[in-house]
Amino acid sequence: MKKVPYRFYLSEEDIPKKWYNLRADMKELPEPMLNPKTLKPATKEDLLPVFCEELVEQELNNEKRYYDIPKEIQDMYRIYRPSPLVRAYNLEKELETPAKIYYKFEGNNTSGSHKLNSAIAQVYYAKKQGVKSLTTETGAGQWGTALAEACSYFNVPLTVFMVKGSYNQKPFRKSVMQTFGANVIASPSKTTDVGRKILEKEPNTTGSLGCAISEAVEKAVTGDGCKYVLGSVLNQVLLHQSIIGLETKKAMDILGEYPDIIIGCAGGGSNLGGLIAPYMKDKLIGKTNPRIIAVEPKSCPTLTRGKYTYDFCDTGKMTPLAKMYTLGCEFIPSSNHAGGLRYHGMSPIISKLYYDGYMEATAVEQTEVFKAAILFAKKETILAAPESAHAIKVAIDEAIKCKETGERKTILFGLTGTGYFDLSAYSSYIEKTMTDYIPKDDELKKYFNELPKIL
Repeated sequence: MKKVPYRFYLSEEDIPKKWYNLRADMKELPEPMLNPKTLKPATKEDLLPVFCEELVEQELNNEKRYYDIPKEIQDMYRIYRPSPLVRAYNLEKELETPAKIYYKFEGNNTSGSHKLNSAIAQVYYAKKQGVKSLTTETGAGQWGTALAEACSYFNVPLTVFMVKGSYNQKPFRKSVMQTFGANVIASPSKTTDVGRKILEKEPNTTGSLGCAISEAVEKAVTGDGCKYVLGSVLNQVLLHQSIIGLETKKAMDILGEYPDIIIGCAGGGSNLGGLIAPYMKDKLIGKTNPRIIAVEPKSCPTLTRGKYTYDFCDTGKMTPLAKMYTLGCEFIPSSNHAGGLRYHGMSPIISKLYYDGYMEATAVEQTEVFKAAILFAKKETILAAPESAHAIKVAIDEAIKCKETGERKTILFGLTGTGYFDLSAYSSYIEKTMTDYIPKDDELKKYFNELPKIL
């Protein structure tokens, strides 16, 4: 049998020309978003003040299975796509496992992550509609960087509200965004009403994605010709990120492989949803039955300890309510190095699939995450983002289980991006100053008590 290459690239012609909408094949759909004032299902008219028209259509359409990727988006994708599917031979050897380990590497673009896949699409539709400017939030900085890159390409002004904890931890992320012309503001800030209210209540807060979303939405709805774009959670984002899974499946088909286990880090759900999309389709229609594992930080255990209920997507309670796994929109995560995985909620699509038993979830401590990341770096030569390292940790665990049982399983995980802006976190681990924080039940209960009371 011919040996699988270390890195396998599809040809440029094989880059998918369509995005896949997983909702079209779900047995039961996620519950609709609710208008926060009427508590009735959000309509197109409810969402248009915030989002671009074509993105609203993508957000609400549950029936359309495939969307054509416009040529202008395909042209920019070709700058960095297809991304490689990599066989982790050296890691396999180190672990002495009979398992085959593959990872889809999304970090070989300037933004350093998978986020660019949706950023390009969202900015394209904004430009097409004639939007004058865009606003967004960013946690660890990958989304803000990707959006700044896309906005520069399409010549659209951008304001980024960056979670204050990350803003202080990662000054060079801010520098990259500014290089591409973005205005970057630490959140919560005094530039918005909601930011001022949060600071009045918690003047020393390090912020959260929920806070930053509130500020960005406020700027969008009060600005002239300004729209808001989001890097995760929403249906439209998972649609755009399906290109990850579609490329992966095509590559593995060519190599004659099919994963027994698929692993992805889970914050809001964009990378995970994109990677698993075509494989979840196979599972939903009964064609195959791979194990699908979402990995989250124990410091922000949305799936593993959250409530499946309606909640606001932002701290300021300006957004529609989504039925999802949530820790409560006022939950402020610890200022650790889980980066973009520190969101209080989870994609309604991922939440529904998890609730219905189509996938698993596990939570891991950050010291164990960085231990796995350093082993991976030594063997595979890639310094992974802390978010990606959550998936690496569980992939290693599953490979070790195969060693113990003698099973030759095929493991696939998503390597969402690089960690070159996270060197302070690596230093913290190496210098043994890193600690693990796990919220206590009483702490989470405080936020659960504030959840909206919706029948």
